[in-house]
Amino acid sequence: MRFAVHPLFLLFGLYYAFTGRLFLFLVATVVAVMHEFGHSLAAARLGYRLDKIVLMPYGALISGDIEGISLKDEIFVALAGPLVNAAAAVLFVALWWFFPDTYPYTDVAFYSSAAIALVNLLPAYPLDGGRILYCAVAAKWGEKIAGRVARGAGFFFAAALLALFVYGCFLSVNFTLLFFSLFLFAGALGGRDCAYMRIRFDYAKKMKRGLEVRRIAVRSDCTVKRLFSFLERGKYAEFIVYGEDGAFLGEISEEEFCALLENADLYGEIGQYLPQK
Repeated sequence: MRFAVHPLFLLFGLYYAFTGRLFLFLVATVVAVMHEFGHSLAAARLGYRLDKIVLMPYGALISGDIEGISLKDEIFVALAGPLVNAAAAVLFVALWWFFPDTYPYTDVAFYSSAAIALVNLLPAYPLDGGRILYCAVAAKWGEKIAGRVARGAGFFFAAALLALFVYGCFLSVNFTLLFFSLFLFAGALGGRDCAYMRIRFDYAKKMKRGLEVRRIAVRSDCTVKRLFSFLERGKYAEFIVYGEDGAFLGEISEEEFCALLENADLYGEIGQYLPQK
């Protein structure tokens, strides 16, 4: 996984620092990263992986290549993030029930988790609710109409928040509404952004021009999960497996490795999955 920071994230952090709410900003950032890890876990279960997390004001975005993912799978991945935050919020409430004294130390984390879970269900890009709306509409009326509906919903919510900011200026200025409005406007203009990288990649066209082969030597007791982390888009992986005594045992191509992932134990040793001679 790679991490990047959007300039607006830094600007937003400075705003919170100058207003004496830096701790709230940091906690919200940690909760947002937890949210993205929820997407990552759900994607991995379906054969995808996280490519890059970009820290944004009010959360984070995942970029990559989502080509080939089904609408049903995309809804599952989109829901995973809010569900992780909702589960964290419930755990904090349970903690207060058994240990009330912990409330002053965890209330910020609870409210941040609950807020991110609920806000992300709004049907506007780049929020998860916008992705779910797109997939639901696309399944019934096609992606062209879904794009228009999702974009329209994004502009609607962004305009509504901007209107609330303008109205609030006559009472008490709330720059949070302004930042979030700009965030949704950017998402509506960007459309259906990518989210995950598909592991099973068709190398036919790449091989016609020539494709770099990445050879990785591992011991037979190396776990499948560890090998999983060596896969890299644009490079064809070949795993050379050796025994504990250094003896050569066999090779596994990327195609063979992706095939065995269907039924393999992620924490099992790769040696037991070597092709039989």
